[in-house]
Amino acid sequence: MAERGHLSRASAVALQQAMQSHQAGDLDAAERSYRRVLAMSAGHPDALHYLGVLLHQRGQSENAIELVRKSLRITPRHADAHSNLGNIYKECGRLAEAEACYRQALELVPGHPQAIGNLAVVLQAQERADDARLSYASWLHSCPDDARAHHLYGRFLCTHPRDLGDVEQSLECFRTAFLLDGDNLRVLEDLGMALYGLGRSDEAAAVYRDWAARDPDDPIPRHMLAACGAAEAPPRAEDAYVRDLFDRFAGSFDEQLLKNLGYRAPRVLIDALGAGVQGEALDVLDAGCGTGLCGPLIRARARQLVGVDLSAGMLEQARLRDCYDALVESELTAYLAAHPGSCDLVLCADTLVYFGDLGHVLSLTYAALRPGGRLAFSLEALVGTDYELSPSGRYRHARRHVHDALAAAGFAQIQIAEETLRKEAGRWVDGWVVLARRAD
Repeated sequence: MAERGHLSRASAVALQQAMQSHQAGDLDAAERSYRRVLAMSAGHPDALHYLGVLLHQRGQSENAIELVRKSLRITPRHADAHSNLGNIYKECGRLAEAEACYRQALELVPGHPQAIGNLAVVLQAQERADDARLSYASWLHSCPDDARAHHLYGRFLCTHPRDLGDVEQSLECFRTAFLLDGDNLRVLEDLGMALYGLGRSDEAAAVYRDWAARDPDDPIPRHMLAACGAAEAPPRAEDAYVRDLFDRFAGSFDEQLLKNLGYRAPRVLIDALGAGVQGEALDVLDAGCGTGLCGPLIRARARQLVGVDLSAGMLEQARLRDCYDALVESELTAYLAAHPGSCDLVLCADTLVYFGDLGHVLSLTYAALRPGGRLAFSLEALVGTDYELSPSGRYRHARRHVHDALAAAGFAQIQIAEETLRKEAGRWVDGWVVLARRAD
């Protein structure tokens, strides 16, 4: 057997094959080759390290951590292994351990390009905004040509602005990121949203127009052009827009909403229902369930809990919460129409913000409820009597429109309360929390 840490010719070839297969995405072949290396050269640190990375990709994160830590006991000054172990911890939500790994990698290799960027990300995720700001600045100083550094710092400035000057600075970050990586059209989305946050809707529309010209099949810039008033607003967001938007953000959705935007809608809705559903065994529909943020809050009161969403990516995240009896990929009105009289409670946390006129969806919701059934939903507030598509891409609704649509659908005991449910460009967005009951 080869001495630990050293490779025979055969095991060196096997390691090279493993790494090539890994880079090509053939995880089965890569795993077989890594294990063959370890059979020939037990305890080889590179094979342990990269097999650990692979097992994490396969969802075996605890085994992955054990293997990478074992490799580091053999080669403790391997900065890449410390950085990759940090990545595994980060993706498992173990942020303090991830931070320690990134700092160790940076102690070994100052300016380590992966560790320095991910350190900024985990500091932000820990809500240590001042530390994160310094870390982003260090990343940009060390890697001035890194498009990701400029892009993520721009996002940080938009979500943690000290003043409007930070949002102004984010524009330069996004423009630099796009100059460095013109294939990343998502930078244009962030640039457009930053311009919207500054009230510069005409400039935002120009950005979306450029994006739409570069990728005419993408529904997102098409929708955002309408949101900026540069095209006719649809009566509701098209399915392709909603699906694409949330599929892209599924993996980071909770972090973005909860930690960066102070998202409160699920908790506020459940609290608003209060004792009205306490101790009951209800058939509950989480309409537009997303990643399932409402699920754990209502589970104890539900006999059956069903989540419905257009986005397969969001449903995969909701499935990880392990609190739904069923998760269904469907457009909401189609699901409601197919399930009359099926539920006692319908929850819609920021789902109806993608509908303009609420009449049709509320009529279908009424039909889906059993007699005495309840509806609870949140909206963004509009001063006036109707509704409008805002530059955020979401619809805002006036109290009068909400009340009239509910009454026309047959709902009674209508309650519409003012609330702030999320932040946008560092400012709280005014919203409604709405409760109603099917009377018959």
